[in-house]
Amino acid sequence: MKKKNTALFIFSLCGLTYLLGMFCIPLMDIDAAQYASISREMLERKSYLQFFDLGKDYLDKPPMLFWLSGISMKVFGIHDWAYRLPSFFFAWIAVYSTYRLALLFYKRDIALLSAIVLASSQAMFLITHDVRTDTMLMGWVIFSIWQLAEWYQHKKWINFILAFIGIAGGMMTKGPIALMVPAFALIPHFILRREWKQFFRWEYILGLMIIAVLLIPMSIGLYQQFDLHPGKLINGDPIKSGLRFYYWTQSFGRYTGENHFKEMNDFTFLLQNMLWSFLPWIIFFLAGLFLDIVGLIQDRFKIMKTHEWMTTGGFIITYCILGRSQAQLPHYIFIVFPLAAIIAAKFLYRLLFTNELKTIKKIFTAFHVFIFVLLWLLVIVLLAYPFASIPKYIAAMAALCLVLFFVILFSEKIKLPKLLVISLFTIIGINIFLSTAFYPTLLTFQKGSAFADYINENKIDKNKVVMLSGNTGHSLSFYSQHVYPIKSSGEIVKGDLVIAKKDSLPIIQQKFKKTAIIKQVNSFGITGLTLPFLNPATREKELEPYVLIEIKN
Repeated sequence: MKKKNTALFIFSLCGLTYLLGMFCIPLMDIDAAQYASISREMLERKSYLQFFDLGKDYLDKPPMLFWLSGISMKVFGIHDWAYRLPSFFFAWIAVYSTYRLALLFYKRDIALLSAIVLASSQAMFLITHDVRTDTMLMGWVIFSIWQLAEWYQHKKWINFILAFIGIAGGMMTKGPIALMVPAFALIPHFILRREWKQFFRWEYILGLMIIAVLLIPMSIGLYQQFDLHPGKLINGDPIKSGLRFYYWTQSFGRYTGENHFKEMNDFTFLLQNMLWSFLPWIIFFLAGLFLDIVGLIQDRFKIMKTHEWMTTGGFIITYCILGRSQAQLPHYIFIVFPLAAIIAAKFLYRLLFTNELKTIKKIFTAFHVFIFVLLWLLVIVLLAYPFASIPKYIAAMAALCLVLFFVILFSEKIKLPKLLVISLFTIIGINIFLSTAFYPTLLTFQKGSAFADYINENKIDKNKVVMLSGNTGHSLSFYSQHVYPIKSSGEIVKGDLVIAKKDSLPIIQQKFKKTAIIKQVNSFGITGLTLPFLNPATREKELEPYVLIEIKN
């Protein structure tokens, strides 16, 4: 950690891996392809305040992702990498802001470790190609926390203004949670320092005014699209007010039961998912979190002027709030991964660069070697066994990487701590193989992008193509750059090119006896991998055939 070039080399490897995912992996249905499709449709309609999803009114996420991705596609063209590009930059904003926040309270080595931990966490490799709102949200939120901490420490107005611009940006990305998390970070810090006056500063009113002004364009669009036309159906529910939905129902409705969605609501659900999404740093984070709590108890719940509780307190409170929600998804916790990265980095520094935890260092090393070997073996199997189309030399290269893993482990020439090196080598190496071989092959089973490729390559008239009861994903619309009408079997007419489930053919053929299958795609919901699908011997039973057919008479 003492050489700047070492950190830059690590960040470069992480950035290269992000880019491989951005350019090699097609967009995945549902969320990423849907948001890309909405961004493209926004450009096509030139509707920048009112949003539509395949021609229908859209009301779920605020517009920041659509705006920035739309600008990117306006400049670079309608490409999946252009859609992802703004989120790529926000990932690096999150990394840099994490570094600067940690640097306010800790030595430079810990700050660099914090940035490295975040940049190399599995979640970051995922959300720079499977782009949702959370990549931007993470960047906005940790940027605003950093700026608030700078303002708190140095009393500069520029930091105050930037902090509330960041909060407004986060609210235009995913709603009020962007205001709540910075508050969750600062409140325990003020309480544990006994700085009660911090709760009653007049500047907060000015900050809220900055937020309110910046939210005006989004609010106008919501009012025009929904409040002026109450009763529009979204997910089957009539919407009386778009403003109320964004500022209340979408966030707080998860506790009151007003929110339409009812996903996982187990308190440990997010922690269970952190076991993979915060790899390879999750154990270090949990150990650091435990030591921070123990240290606070020993200090009788009071921290010194030189200490901070923004990171640990902010993570704990946010987790508890999200964990009690009636609607949870694995990526919801990503918003506080920058805080988790600082907690993990503090523990890593004590474990690897001091003698404080010398007695448990061997235990941590042995455990992680075991886990990393299992991960490498899993990747080798995924590259060698499920898909015959992946060249065998790719699996052989992964096997060589496993050999290199042991070379690094037993080498006497490695200057950095071995545990740090093998952690980075494993997580970066595995994601390079996944991004360049496994995921691209897996995406060939995604019906929407597969049909779009066929339509584009064969220059099929898109105006003749229709969908039977909406049987394809948003990737079809994005990659073919067209919104296809949805028809029932009774609305189909001669000359239509219909995308439908293959088992619906008998119904269509009752009316049109001569129908020709132009293209068949054996589809699978790739975001829900199963062992039977990965097993070539049982895969066929897991596939759902879709067809593009021509109606002839």
